[in-house]
Amino acid sequence: MANIRSAKKRIRRTSRQVVVNRNRVGGVRTSIKKVEQAILEGDAAAAKSAFQDAQPMIMRGAQKGIMHRNKASRTLSRLSARVKAIQA
Repeated sequence: MANIRSAKKRIRRTSRQVVVNRNRVGGVRTSIKKVEQAILEGDAAAAKSAFQDAQPMIMRGAQKGIMHRNKASRTLSRLSARVKAIQA
């Protein structure tokens, strides 16, 4: 356990931030899974709406440091291509 006052504060702040980050990661993963599930079911309308919901969540995750910005872009690109393939 930390003895220094600033270290104790840092521990408190970190523990609060861990909860926030875990919720963000979970939200991003859930939104991706919803898109993939709609793609597997072959429902073009549901896939498109799920993708539109997932897009800002993924980019916000990249902005907040949850995932790397290149990974976010790559994920969006791949999901977008799969959604377009279903619609065609």
